[in-house]
Amino acid sequence: MNRDQLQKFVQYLITVHHTEVLPTAQKLADEILSTNSEINQVHGAPDPTAGASVDDENCWHLDEEQVQEQVKLFLSQGGYHGSGKQLNLLFSKREMLKMRDSNGARMLTLITEQFMGDPRLALWRQQGTTMTDKYRQLWDELGALWMCIVLNPHCKSEQKSVWLRQLRRWNSVDVCPWEDGNHGNELPNLTHALPHGNPDSSSRPHRTVFTRAIEACDLHWQDTHLQRIITHDFYTHSHTHCHHDNHDGSGTLFDVRGWPLWHVEVTSSPPAKPSPQRLGLVDRSRSHGYPKEALRLAIAIVNTLRRQQQKQLELFRSHKKEMLHKGSTSVTNMEGWVGHPLDPVGTLFSTLMETGRGDEEGANAFLDFPGSVCSAKRSENHLTAQHFLDDGQSFVALAVETALIGLGQQRVMPDGLYAQEKVCRNEEQLLAKLQEVELDDALVKIFRKQAVFLLEAGPYSGLGELLYRESVPMHTFAKYLFTSLLPHDAPLAYKIALRAMRLPVLESSAPSGDLSRPHHIVSVVPNRYPRWFTLSHIESQQCELASTMLTAAKGDGRKLETVLESIQKNIHSSSHIFKLAQDAFKIATLMDSLPDITLLKVSLELGLQVMRMTLSTLNWRRREMVRWLVTCAIEVGVYALDSIMQSWFTLFTPTEATSIVATTVMSNTTIVRLHLDCHQQENLASSARTLALQCAMKDPQNCALSALTLCEKDHIAFETAYQIVLDAAATGMSYTQLFTIARYMEHRGYPMRAYKLATLAMTHLNLSYNQDTHPAINDVLWACALSHSLGKNELAAVIPLVVKSVKCATVLSDILRRCTLTTPGMVALHSRRNSGKLMSLDKAPLRQLLDATIGAYINTTHSRLTHISPRHYSEFIEFLSKARETFLMAHDGHIQFTQFIDNLKQIYKGKKKLMMLVRERFG
Repeated sequence: MNRDQLQKFVQYLITVHHTEVLPTAQKLADEILSTNSEINQVHGAPDPTAGASVDDENCWHLDEEQVQEQVKLFLSQGGYHGSGKQLNLLFSKREMLKMRDSNGARMLTLITEQFMGDPRLALWRQQGTTMTDKYRQLWDELGALWMCIVLNPHCKSEQKSVWLRQLRRWNSVDVCPWEDGNHGNELPNLTHALPHGNPDSSSRPHRTVFTRAIEACDLHWQDTHLQRIITHDFYTHSHTHCHHDNHDGSGTLFDVRGWPLWHVEVTSSPPAKPSPQRLGLVDRSRSHGYPKEALRLAIAIVNTLRRQQQKQLELFRSHKKEMLHKGSTSVTNMEGWVGHPLDPVGTLFSTLMETGRGDEEGANAFLDFPGSVCSAKRSENHLTAQHFLDDGQSFVALAVETALIGLGQQRVMPDGLYAQEKVCRNEEQLLAKLQEVELDDALVKIFRKQAVFLLEAGPYSGLGELLYRESVPMHTFAKYLFTSLLPHDAPLAYKIALRAMRLPVLESSAPSGDLSRPHHIVSVVPNRYPRWFTLSHIESQQCELASTMLTAAKGDGRKLETVLESIQKNIHSSSHIFKLAQDAFKIATLMDSLPDITLLKVSLELGLQVMRMTLSTLNWRRREMVRWLVTCAIEVGVYALDSIMQSWFTLFTPTEATSIVATTVMSNTTIVRLHLDCHQQENLASSARTLALQCAMKDPQNCALSALTLCEKDHIAFETAYQIVLDAAATGMSYTQLFTIARYMEHRGYPMRAYKLATLAMTHLNLSYNQDTHPAINDVLWACALSHSLGKNELAAVIPLVVKSVKCATVLSDILRRCTLTTPGMVALHSRRNSGKLMSLDKAPLRQLLDATIGAYINTTHSRLTHISPRHYSEFIEFLSKARETFLMAHDGHIQFTQFIDNLKQIYKGKKKLMMLVRERFG
C-alpha cells in the first residue's frame, strides 16, 4: 500500500473497532512519535498475515466433528440451498497438499466416509437412476484428490499401505459409484448384450471412482531416470552413461537429440507411449508444491509424445498397403486422453501454459537451463526458447501442440452416459483454452505439422484413413482446426474438415477394404448400433462443421460441390440436413449482396434430399419443410419450380403437391417475384395443372377440390378434374368430401354439377333416429334446397335418397316443411313471381317424404320410451307435439295420430305418470 492507503487503512480500523483498539492505538502513536522508544529501535514491523515461518511444521487442529457435520448437512440437503459453499471449501484443500499439510489425508478420509454413507447411493442403485452431474463431479474430485494423496513423494510406505486398505474397502462396497457413470440397473440386459466400443467391455470388472487411486499406489518416484529428469536442469544423453535403446524403440530413454524421454508404460501395440495413469505424476508434482519438477517431467513427456507420433507415422507408412487391403485394424487407444478421468492433456497443457505465461506462483520456477535467457528477462506472454524445446519454440507453443496431439487421437467412445458426456465436455474445455491463444507464425507452423500428421497417420489418428467404427468423432476438433487453418492454408483446412465429416457408427454396415474408397471404416461387429448416449449432440456438431464449410466456400463452386457431396454422404438426419439447407439459403441471400446462385442450388439440392428422406416417414416439421423448399425453388428460378413439379411424386404427397406446391406456384406473389412474362406464366400454369390432375387421380379424396380450383381457367383440364371426381365418387370418396366439392361447384356457377355430386354424396350418408345434431344435416338441407330450386324432377329424384339415408324425424320434418312453402324451380326463375302451384302432399314425391317422416316419428317414439327416465318426460311430451304437427299434414293425419296415442297408452301403461301426462296433453 502507498502512504494514503495505509493512512486510510489505519483510520478505518480504529473507527470500526474504536472501543477495543483506541487505547492501544493511542499508546502506539505515542511510542512512534517518541524518538527514544523501543519501537523506533527496530527496523520494519511484524506481519500479522504471514502465518508460521517456512521451516515450521504445517500441522493444525482438525475439528473432525465439524467436518463430518458439514458434509452430512450438504448430503441431507441434496446439495442445494447454498450448503455446497462450505463443502467446496473443503474440496479446495489442494492448497494443503502444496503446503505438505499432514491433515489433508485425514480430512479427505472424513469427507469420503460421509459420501460413502449417503443413503441415496443405495436408492439410486435399486432404481437404476443416475446421480446429478454436480454430485457426480464431486465424486470425481474425491477420486482425483485420493490420487494426489497416494502420489505424495514424501509419504511413508506404511502410510500408503493404510490408505490402500482404506481405498480397497470403499472400492468393494456395492454402491460405490462407477468411473464411467453407467451405474446400477441402467438397462443391464442391453449392457451385456451389446458390448459398446470395446468387444470385451461386458466381461471387464467395473472400475469405480477409486480404482485410479488404487492403481496409483503402485507408482513410485524412485526410478533413477525419473529422478534425473525432475531434479536436473541439464540432463541429456551426452551427460550420462546410461543408455538403454531397444531395437523396437520401446524403451528408449533419450531421443536422437539426446533429450530425455519418459515413456512410463509400454502398451501392447508399439511404439511405446506414456499412459494417462502415470501422467498423474505431473499433476501430483504441481499439487504437492513442486512446479519445477512438474515442468521438467511435462517437457520430457511431450517430447516422448512427439517421438511416438513420428514412429506411428513411419509404422503406418511401411504397412499401409497391407492395412488398407485388409481393411481392418485394432484400436490403439481403448482409453483416450481427452475425457479421461485424470485429464492428462489438460494437466500438461495447464503446466506448460502457466509457465509460458508466467502465471505459476513460483515465477522463478522457470527452468534456468544453461544457454537460455534468465527467467527475469522473459516476455509477458512467451518465454524464450528453453534447452529442451525446439529452436525458437515457446512453452505456449509446446502446450498448444500437446493439446492438438491429444485431441487428434483415435480413441474408442467409452461406456456409460456420464463418461460419454465427459468426453464432449473435456474436448470443449480444451478447445476453449486453445481459442484464447492468439495464433502467430510459429503456432500456424505447428498446426500445419499436426494437421498433416492427422491425415496421414492411419489408425493412430482420428482423422486417418483407417477409422474404427466406434471411435470418438472429430467434428468439434476439426471445426476448430478448419477455422484456424483457413486463412493460412485453405486446401489443408478443407482436407481436415472433409475427412472429419465421417460418422461411421450410423452407417448400416462397415464397407470392405475397397481401395477405391477415400477412407476405410472398420468394425468388429457390423450392423450394430452401440449405445451412444450423446449421439444427438454429436450429430449437431457434425452439422455445425458442415455449416462452417458451406459459409467459407461461398463463391467457390468446386468447393461447394465437394462439401455438398460430403453432407449427402455422411449426414443421416433429415432435420440436420434441413438446417444446413436453411443455413446455405441464408448465406446465399444476404441482403448486402446479390444472391449466390451456386450456394442457392446447394441449398435446393439439400432441401430436395430432405423431401425424399421424409416423404414416407412421419415428421412434425414436414409442412414447414415443404413450404420452405418452394420458397427456395422460387429464389433459384422458374426452371427449379418447373423441375420440382415435374418430379413431384418423388418429393411430395399428392396433398402437399396440390395444396402447397402448385397453389404457391400459381399465386400472384410468385408471378410478381419471378417477373414472368405471359408465355412463362402459361408454361408454369400448365405444369401446375398437370400435377393437379395426377394428384387427383392418385388421391381424389384429398386432392380433387384443389385440382378443380387449379384447373378453373382451363376448360379441358377442369372437365377432366370433374370426371375424376365422378369416377371416384362411387367408391373412394366420403359424403363430406363430395358435399364440399358440390358446394364449390354451386359457388362456381355449375348448379347441375353440384346437384349431381350432392345426390352421389347422399348415397354414402346414413343418419339414425337420434342423430339430430349431426354435422351432415346442414348438407342434407342444402342439397334438398338445391334440388328444389332446380325443379320438380330434381326434387323427385333426391327425395327417395333422403328417405333412404335419413331416419331422423326432426330433420325429415324440417325438409318436408321447406318443400311445402314454395314451388319447385321457382327460386331460380327471377323473371317470374312465385305463381306456380305448390306440390301436393298426397302425391309423389312429397307423399313418400311425409310417410317416411311419420314413420320416423313412430320409430323414434318407441326407441325413446325403451330407456326413458322421469327427468325427460316433459321433453318427450314436446317431441310428441312436434310429431302431431307432421301427422296433421296428411289428410287422415288426425285419425292416425289418435290411433298412435292409443297404442302408446296400451303398450306403456306401466309408465303411469308418463301416460297421465300424455292424456292431459293429447286426450
